[in-house]
Amino acid sequence: MNDRDVLLNFIIKMSFEKRSVTLASGARSDFYLDMRKTLMTPSGVTLVGRLMWEALNIGEPQIDFVGGMAVGAVPLVTSILAECPAGILGFFVRKQRKEYGLKRLIEGHMQPGTANIALVEDVMTTGGSTFEAMRIVQDAGGRVVRVLCLMNRNEGATELFAEHGVVLESTFDRSDSPL
Repeated sequence: MNDRDVLLNFIIKMSFEKRSVTLASGARSDFYLDMRKTLMTPSGVTLVGRLMWEALNIGEPQIDFVGGMAVGAVPLVTSILAECPAGILGFFVRKQRKEYGLKRLIEGHMQPGTANIALVEDVMTTGGSTFEAMRIVQDAGGRVVRVLCLMNRNEGATELFAEHGVVLESTFDRSDSPL
């Protein structure tokens, strides 16, 4: 069995719940994917980091920074950084600016200008959270060239990013879930 199949089985075992929930988008769903349960295990973080790094490393353009919206993207970015070579740095975007300290909206390493930035997310439905992160990064002078997610629920995110000239890449999509 390849790493993708192993990870999918692990996600289904650890993170998939068949129950009615309200998603961040406000939409109702009859299933939930709590990827933190996968990403907070040694096996999960290793497999996710490896597969997401392979996707980032194989695709074009090559990236210099990887980041995403807190809280969902933080363990995902960390797992990718554990698998990639030195030179790639990470960051996360806060939903609200801190009111103390340096009052940053973007934490970690994100360089404006010509550096290539990839945004990542664990699960995407409409893409709103990652789209907001993209807007914040672009407003700070960042150049987002790629957007990747671990699981695409196929409920509008692909179309949202396409409207803005970005292809949403995903490791898994709704057809991979046990519905």
